[in-house]
Amino acid sequence: MEYPAKFTPDKTDGGFVVTFPDVPEAITQGDTMEEAMAMASEALELALTFYTEKGADLPEPGSLKRGMRMVRVPALSEAKFRLYAALRAAGIRKIELARRIGCSPGQVDRLLDITHHSKLDQIEAAFAALGKRLAIDIQDAA
Repeated sequence: MEYPAKFTPDKTDGGFVVTFPDVPEAITQGDTMEEAMAMASEALELALTFYTEKGADLPEPGSLKRGMRMVRVPALSEAKFRLYAALRAAGIRKIELARRIGCSPGQVDRLLDITHHSKLDQIEAAFAALGKRLAIDIQDAA
């Protein structure tokens, strides 16, 4: 899950202000480009949780335009966001997913909570119950 972000130099305080055209709730800043990138990932992750808390569809990432950089959410959070999206796409409620994987609804809530460190095998089981398979792709660092 990568979203294009605009890094605008802050002429008043220095550093960079980061905004996301596709996720307007995500706004942050950093004193250096490296710090701004790290803060951007955190801001994006947090902003996407606003959508899951409201029960809304996650915004689709747009295309990268000149002067922008792609920002990604951490891998475990991506798995959780994609599980949330798959659950919505299937039209299945959390209680039904809990029944399918043999756990409590509270455990499903934790699978979707980015602050909870879920085990990958539990997330895999949830995807399998939705007829999906979790795959991991390793890429060279950009």
